[in-house]
Amino acid sequence: MTEPPEAAVRTVDLKKTYPASGPRPEVPAVQGIDLDVPRGEFFGLLGPNGAGKSTTIGMLTTLVVPTGGSAHVCGLDVTKDAVEIKRRIGVVSQNNTLDNDLTVAENLEFRGRYFGLSARDARTRATDLLELFGLTEQRAGNPFEISGGQAKRVMICRALMHGPEVLFLDEPTAGLDPQTRTNLWEVLRGLQAAGQTIVLTTHYMEEAEALCDRVAVVDHGRILAGGTVDQLKAGAGADTVITVTYDAAVPREIKALADRDGISRVEVHDGQVRVFAAEPGGLLGELVTIGSGAGAGVTDATQLRPSLETVFLTLTGREYRE
Repeated sequence: MTEPPEAAVRTVDLKKTYPASGPRPEVPAVQGIDLDVPRGEFFGLLGPNGAGKSTTIGMLTTLVVPTGGSAHVCGLDVTKDAVEIKRRIGVVSQNNTLDNDLTVAENLEFRGRYFGLSARDARTRATDLLELFGLTEQRAGNPFEISGGQAKRVMICRALMHGPEVLFLDEPTAGLDPQTRTNLWEVLRGLQAAGQTIVLTTHYMEEAEALCDRVAVVDHGRILAGGTVDQLKAGAGADTVITVTYDAAVPREIKALADRDGISRVEVHDGQVRVFAAEPGGLLGELVTIGSGAGAGVTDATQLRPSLETVFLTLTGREYRE
């Protein structure tokens, strides 16, 4: 019987707690995460800022030492085989870490030489990657004088110089405009189509939905749900989420909607009501009418159909944190 292929990433009850320091109490950043990412998959860690995504990536890339559980990347233990893991992975951080004393091409060539490529092979590899990522015209430029989207693509090129088995991307499109973000998505899809295993962290719901084969929704250092987008929608019982903001207190009658069939939850907070409904037909208009009858005008109203965004809201019952 053939054994299943070795996972690209596997964690079991992975934990990280930062110790107390002075008046600051200890911080349980990651509280027991289980992951299993097959080779060739585009996997996303999805959640708000501060959810524990970057700490998890830090442990998987050997930059952060776990305080519990286990993690293996390319079959290697992150606590025992850190040097070998670094040889096998590529990492793209949130911030621009390119060397501004080198040109764009030199940044890539230096990385290639660091990983053992000859000068000739490093130049050839850099040229090929810059062409692939549409950066040939920027090769002689300063990496801090090009656009943010171009700099991010250069960082991905640099991470790919040594042919890593797993590419880790930590919030790769944070701060980019929508057009640049969409262009970068196309590049990442091409990488995966060529066989690259990619692990992505993001707080952009549409990004995870557009790119990832599977996602894990993370908050407060725990996985709330995981699977394909369709599995998450079905498993979480994602409702349509209707949010209405009034210019006065939320009418008391609205809370009674929670007892109606097809409505799973009603949340009220500071002049705003959020209703989770499997059958939302006519509900938005009813909320407006109830408010009007109670002298509360509507200042804002949204209706989100089932998506990763509503899955997250259904699981956590609150908006994303900044």
